[in-house]
Amino acid sequence: MSDKGGKGTVFVALFSGINVGGNRIVKMAELRSFFEGLGFSDVATYVQSGNVVFRAKKGTAAALTSQLEAAFEKKWGFNSRIMVRDAGWFEKLVKDNPYPEVAGEPTKLHAYTLEREPTIEETERLAEKCTGPERFEIKGDVLYLHAPDGLGKSVFANLIPRTLKVPGTARNWRSVLALVEMARKAGG
Repeated sequence: MSDKGGKGTVFVALFSGINVGGNRIVKMAELRSFFEGLGFSDVATYVQSGNVVFRAKKGTAAALTSQLEAAFEKKWGFNSRIMVRDAGWFEKLVKDNPYPEVAGEPTKLHAYTLEREPTIEETERLAEKCTGPERFEIKGDVLYLHAPDGLGKSVFANLIPRTLKVPGTARNWRSVLALVEMARKAGG
């Protein structure tokens, strides 16, 4: 998964706010070409919401995030917040899942990739709002959410961004596992 034979490191980029409700349309083939045009290799996308696995010869996740956000806005004319993490980070996310008993129901388990680790105060403020059937746990810059009735029916899920006030983007567990598998293949 790391730099095998000088080929670079495998990363995953998660886009927010593209291809939602027929707005800000970005075709995945165009997104793949965009990444390849920036010099990245082993580029693959997963579903339409903007998940890209790619290999970079150099650069940190933070540097790649800045590069991608600037180039994306220049090409498409609107901003998309992008979270870039390396493949090892995703492996740890799966290993650290606090709700392994619901991993078999991937539409009810979600992982939010957060821009930074929330403070204790931010986490406590969010906990006060969690009054329904949901439960959540934050580990570093990941918020795990178990929404037993699904994300679409979760009132609490809609409160997370404006209550926590830490930018992030959510993926269901099926997407998380698919991205980990794609990163493993790219790392081979």
